[in-house]
Amino acid sequence: MADECFGHPRLAAIYDPLDPDRSDLDAYLEMAEEFGARHVLDIGCGTGVFALLLADRGIEAVGVDPASASIDVARAKPGSERVRWVRGDAADLPPLQVDLVTMTANVAQAIVDPGTWQKTLRGAYEALRPGGHLVFETRDPARRAWEEWTREISHRVTEVPGVGSVESWVQLVRKSLPLVTFRWTFVFAADGQVLTSDSTLRFREREEVERDLVTHGYEVEGIRDAPDRPGQEFVFVARRP
Repeated sequence: MADECFGHPRLAAIYDPLDPDRSDLDAYLEMAEEFGARHVLDIGCGTGVFALLLADRGIEAVGVDPASASIDVARAKPGSERVRWVRGDAADLPPLQVDLVTMTANVAQAIVDPGTWQKTLRGAYEALRPGGHLVFETRDPARRAWEEWTREISHRVTEVPGVGSVESWVQLVRKSLPLVTFRWTFVFAADGQVLTSDSTLRFREREEVERDLVTHGYEVEGIRDAPDRPGQEFVFVARRP
């Protein structure tokens, strides 16, 4: 099931305004160009930001996400008709032969169930044409990102057009590695409504991810750094032979 920040209509509607800097997607766009991708599957597409950036470049994009509210936001955006939207996960995909499969931001880590993770890698493999690539990122557990998930560090007030002021912050709820759970709180000034969204991420070690990829038939071509977060994440580049 999708977290409330993606699945609740009121929270999905403010997801983009609360996180407007998506420079993290630049590296994925560059890799799409590097690999000559003309057909891309974006797993966990959320509100469709990356899929629409691909469409802007003439790339045929398919966006899949289990959260209906996020898909609804994506479909309401200008140019959304150029993207094929699918509500579901990598196990619910129509037959595809894509050049590139992506999982941006926290998507790979948000797949915490080991069985679902294996199904996701298998679904991505089946969607790729021979020679196609799977690219995704995951935080390096050694960097202990959860130590910054505090109200003191994360608290902010955002003026959202048509909505008003929204106060938000994140707090660590529980750490039992490899799982870390945190809670986002959102306060809407317009009517005082308070909504929360709990999320759990799985912090996989580099060797574990490599092993999983090889088990599912991928060739691991490289592990890159995230240009906007140097030294903090592993960006896996795998290829279907």
